[in-house]
Amino acid sequence: MDVVDLKEFYASRLGLATRRIIVSRLRARLRGVKGARVLGLGYCTPYLDGLFDEGRNVMAMMPARQGVVHWPARGNSASALVDEACLPLADGSMDFVLVVHGLELTDQLPDMLRELWRVLAPQGRAVFVVPNRRGLWARFDNTPFGHGRPFSRGQLTTLLRNAQFSPAGWTSMLFMPPSERRFMVRSATLCERMGSWIGPGFSGLIMVEAIKQVYAVTGGKQKRQLVPSLRPNIIPQPARTGLNVRSQSQT
Repeated sequence: MDVVDLKEFYASRLGLATRRIIVSRLRARLRGVKGARVLGLGYCTPYLDGLFDEGRNVMAMMPARQGVVHWPARGNSASALVDEACLPLADGSMDFVLVVHGLELTDQLPDMLRELWRVLAPQGRAVFVVPNRRGLWARFDNTPFGHGRPFSRGQLTTLLRNAQFSPAGWTSMLFMPPSERRFMVRSATLCERMGSWIGPGFSGLIMVEAIKQVYAVTGGKQKRQLVPSLRPNIIPQPARTGLNVRSQSQT
């Protein structure tokens, strides 16, 4: 997906409704962001606007194949074009990471997750928003969530644990059909309420919050070191019996 296509989608009627739903679910997960160092990876600018005043240092990084836009609209730019597998950040420099339009569109998925783990501080949090493999939004390409690779909950769990992240919370959202019709867009809130109650497994998107795990390094067993002795340890010879003496004399 090109950054121009993403920008046009979020300016459309369906994109505005999508942003409103995702933002409402994100707010429940973004507690404790005030004063934190926040990174948005992928195309997160529609969701970072509300965090810019709360975070101490908020930046948006967009993959090179996608393109980059100036953000925020006013003031100095806080966005950058990067290689998602080699982020220009120091180890442990971020407290919170938000990834939207990132995991499903990258072709460097393991490397990207390793980089996110590296730049996160110990016990730092990351929130990933991805299309649900079982949902309608992954089956239609009229939205950005219909492109790339959708995920199931089990696949996400395996990916995150292999990258040393611990899933801490799951949210299912976007139950309305991916349609531009005015009636469908207006009924988005009703669809969210009904979908969360009837069939959360068939949501359009999956949001998972994960915590960076840092495991303690345990020392191995100490090897025994042989120290040479200054005095030889004399092994006593066994006493000869009388039979042995007679045998030797006869010989």
